[in-house]
This record gives sequence, C-alpha cells and structure tokens, in this order.
Amino acid sequence: MTSWLFDLFPGAPGWLSWAAPLAGAVLVLALVAWAVGRLRKSVWLSGIGPQAFVALGGVAVSVHGLWGFATGTAGLPALLAVGFIAVFDAAEMTLLVMMYRAADPQVGWTPELRLMHRTAWLLVSFSAAMNAVHAPNWWSRPVLAAIPGLAAWLIELQLRSKLHHERPDEEEAGGRPGPVRLAVLLWQHAWAALFAVLGLDARTSSSAIARAALAQRAALRVYRLRLALEAKDAADRPRSLRRSRRQVERLRGRAQKALARADVAIDSGQSLALGRRMAELTRVEDVARLDYSDTPAVVAFMEDLAVTPGVERLEASALAEQAQAARQRAEAARAEAESARQRAEEALTAAREELEEARREHAELLAGRQDAAGQVDAARQEERAARQRADDARKEEETARQRAEEILKDAQQKVADQKALLDTLTQQVKDLDAARQAGQATLKQVSDQIEEAATLRDRLLGDVAEHAASDPDPVFKSEAKQAGWQLYLDSVTTGNGAEPSAAELAERCSVDPGNARNWLRDFRAARAAQLTARQPRALAGVNGTNRS
Repeated sequence: MTSWLFDLFPGAPGWLSWAAPLAGAVLVLALVAWAVGRLRKSVWLSGIGPQAFVALGGVAVSVHGLWGFATGTAGLPALLAVGFIAVFDAAEMTLLVMMYRAADPQVGWTPELRLMHRTAWLLVSFSAAMNAVHAPNWWSRPVLAAIPGLAAWLIELQLRSKLHHERPDEEEAGGRPGPVRLAVLLWQHAWAALFAVLGLDARTSSSAIARAALAQRAALRVYRLRLALEAKDAADRPRSLRRSRRQVERLRGRAQKALARADVAIDSGQSLALGRRMAELTRVEDVARLDYSDTPAVVAFMEDLAVTPGVERLEASALAEQAQAARQRAEAARAEAESARQRAEEALTAAREELEEARREHAELLAGRQDAAGQVDAARQEERAARQRADDARKEEETARQRAEEILKDAQQKVADQKALLDTLTQQVKDLDAARQAGQATLKQVSDQIEEAATLRDRLLGDVAEHAASDPDPVFKSEAKQAGWQLYLDSVTTGNGAEPSAAELAERCSVDPGNARNWLRDFRAARAAQLTARQPRALAGVNGTNRS
C-alpha cells in the first residue's frame, strides 16, 4: 500500500511503511468525528436521536454494496454509480428523515406520510436485493441483505416513538385491501391456526401456561388411574386381577406426584382446572350424544361441564374474602386516624407550652439587652486589638517566609551544582572503567597471540631439527609426490609465496585429498630443511643445527 511513497521518496526511512497508514487512519477518524459532530449540531438531524448516527454505519456498508453492484454487476461508470447510489440509499435516508421532521403526534399518520413510508421501504428492499447479489458467498448474502433494513429500522423506531407507536398499516375501520394487508392477514391467520392446533392462548403468560400444563397432566394421570380402577373391578380372572392391581399401584403413584406438582390441594384455580379437565375427559360421550335441538338443555349441560356453579361459589368466596379484608383495612385506617388525631392534639398542647416558654425567654432577653450592649463594646475593642496583633503577626510571617524562600533557593542551587559535579565524576569513572576493561581485553589478546607464536616457533624448530641432517633437496620415490613437490616448490618460491592447497595438489597430481594433506606436511618439513641448510653458520648454530 505504501510502495508509491517509496517510489516518490527513494530515501525515505523504513518506519514510513507503518507511520503513513497510521497517520491516514487517524486523519480518517478525525474527519468522521468532525462530520458526526457537525451532523449532530445541524438543524436537519436535530432531535432525531443517537440511533440515526449508529445507522450511518449500516448506510456505509449498504453504499459499498451498491457501489460494487453498480460498477461490477451493472457495469456503470463511476459518475453514474454515484447517481445510482443517490437514487436508492441517499433517497431512502432522506425520505425517512423528512418523515421524522414532518411527523406531528397530534395529526398522526397522514396519507403523505404513508406514501413516503412505503416509498422509503420499497427503496430499502431494492438496496437489500442488490447487496445480496453483490455478496461474495451465500453465507454473507442474508447478512448484507439485512444491513439496509436494519439501518432504516433504527430511524423508524424514533419515528414511531414520536407518533406514539402508531403503526402505519393501522388503517381506519374497513381499510382498503392491498398486498400488504393481505400479507398481514395471512401471517396472523397462520399463527392463529398454529396456536389453535397446540391449544395455546396468545394472551396467556408463560407461568400461566406452565401451571395449566401441570393441571392438564394431573387430570390425564388421574383419568388413567380411573380407567385402571374400572378395569380392575371388571377383571374376572386371577391373572388379570393381579396385572390390574400392579397397574393401579403404578398409576396411583404417578397421579399423586402430578397432583402434588400441580398444587391442586392449595390452589383453588388449579383444582378448578383439574375438575374442568376431568369433566371433559369423563363426559365426552355425553357431549357426543347430547340432543343439540334442545337449546336450554345444551346450555345447562355446557354450564355443568364448565363447572360454572363451582366457579361462581369460588368467585363469591373470593369476593367475600376481599370485602372482609377491605373492612379490616378500613377499621385499621380508622383506628390509625383516631391515633393520629390524639397525637395532633398532644402536639398542639406541647406547642402552646413551648410558645409560652419562648415568650418568657424573650422578656428575659430584652431585660439583659443593655448588659449585652456594654459587653459588645468591650468585645469590639478587644477585637480591634486582636486584629492589630494578627496584622503584626502576618507581617512577621511574610518576612520569615521570604527569608525561608531565599534560603531554600540557595540550598537548591548548591544541590544542583553538587549534583552536576557528581554526574560529571560518575561519567568520568564510567569512562575510566570502560578504558580499563578495553585495555585488559587487548592485553589478553596480545598474550594469547604471544603464546600462539611461541608454540608455532617451537613446532617449527622441532621440524627444522628433525630434517636438518636430511638432504636439503629431497627426492621422493613416488613420481606423483615428486611432481607435487615441484609444484609446491614453484608456488612458494615464485609468485606471492603462498602454498598450494590440498585440493589443488589432489587435482593436479590425481591423488586422494587425504594424501595431499600428508604431502603438504612433508613438503613443509623439506622446505624448512632447505632453508635451514642454506642459513649462515651463525644462524644455523642458533637454531641447533651443525652443518660443518
């Protein structure tokens, strides 16, 4: 990404590769923050709420998808792609904001607002479809298709809040038919049918559903126990009787647990639900055989099936309990009011006594006012004297503070000088220590080189002493080795005096590199012998060789 920077500035430092993108990101964030701040202060978006600025992220993603669709799928040039985006995302956001600005809670959803609302959501659907088409894979298509709808929904939430949550599709009575109305009715009818199949009430809470299910299960297990008891009574053979007894014992335990869990014994509502369900299970044949032409009999039977008298008695009992509780609360309130009245009378009597006491204290205060005036004058004189003493003490304190500041400044200056001197001496000590360490390292290196040279000298002297008595011009038995000796002699006597390598000897003489290394050792000894033999007599005597 930053290769063009290095092309533009060949001598740029290496840290420019990460500093340039970082600076660009900071600049973009600053511009976004500035733009959001300007939008929040603008009249166009004033009062629309913070979710509108959150929706800008979804609009940015939707714009990216529309740009890819326009330039990639539709093949539009860049200029026309900008207009293409303006027709969809920019237009839908403008319509939604205009709806919020024009919405009036007193008027509600006017025909103009409904038309603008439908147009905006039509554009949102087109944007969602184009984002899905431009998605790179099937996993991202539903997510990218939902982005424009979520952004528009964030703005519509504030719009519905402003219009008191009135839905735009809530038409007047006998509303006009249309595709939206048909889709809403089909959706509601499908869910209503599913609730009816499952036997659920949409207005029932979760806890009520759970308690009703417990009552239904208890009634079903009690009904199974009843059938088992009837089967046991009808059994005429011992084997059938034993099997029926075991079944009754098993079903009795299950029914007991179900009744305990359903709270039938302590909850009148649960017991009533159990009775109704048992009536439905046990009297289903009576319902099937009922003569529905006799309307009074049908009504009486249905009331009996619904346990209506029991319900009325329970309701009457509940109302009586509520009335008794209300009467008790009223009596308690009356007693509390009487107690409050008595407390108020006592408080009034105490207040009158306190008023009389205050009057007496006021008279005593008036009597002692003159004495207090003389004491006040004396106190004022004492106050003036104390103020004068305080001024003198303040001046002395100011003088002492100035002297202390001067002493502190002098001490700080001396401390700074001593600290600078200490830093200089510390740096000099560090430099001397570094120089000492460097000298020790150099001395150790020279000592090692001297020891190495002495070792090499001793080895050479030994080689020279070994070959001192031999022929200075050796003749080797092997022709290849003699040829190698000539090559070695030519290399060390001519040119720069460098020895040939073992690899070179092995290649020139066609021998093994190991033999070539052994040859080099013999050639060095022979060369040393030659040099020793040709030295002056005094030098030869020093080297320990007698050539006389």
